Amino acid sequence: MVFQANPPAHSQGHLQGPARGALFIYSAPTALVPHIEWAIGNVLGAPVSLEWSAQPVSPGALRTESKWHGAVGSASKIASAMRGWHYVRFEITEEVSAENDGARFQGTPELGIHHSIMGVHGDVYVNEDRIRASVKRALKNGTSLEEELEQILGTPWDEELEPFRYAGDQSSIRWLKTGSS
Repeated sequence: MVFQANPPAHSQGHLQGPARGALFIYSAPTALVPHIEWAIGNVLGAPVSLEWSAQPVSPGALRTESKWHGAVGSASKIASAMRGWHYVRFEITEEVSAENDGARFQGTPELGIHHSIMGVHGDVYVNEDRIRASVKRALKNGTSLEEELEQILGTPWDEELEPFRYAGDQSSIRWLKTGSS
């Protein structure tokens, strides 16, 4: 099943082209599945029905993954929609386009949401303000600069999500697109 919409040509005076990315829900309680699908469909502008499978790392939980097409900023909106659900582990990416940086949002019950700016080759970009803030925090809190930089790079999120990623190596991927074709 494919979902597609015509994103608005302008949003707040800026050209908004199409975007695409990947959605990975690594673990979610069965009871939340219809709510998650509704929330994603609400962002993308079309009903969503994902193929779910058991998550062996977390008995009783389900997992899914899909590619998506939609308006620029859809990854952020999906991450925000899923933010309030405890017990959900996810990762959403939005690819780089000519007009926009890429993005990756990771969410875990223990750590909350982490956002990274992504480059065309999947590199995490960290602006100078975040680096300066990390240096100040390290000095103020007596932590190492390495610890602070690991936080802004998202290392704790990667470490928590890694076992859930490997559990889905045999998963199939579907494309989701927003709205009607």
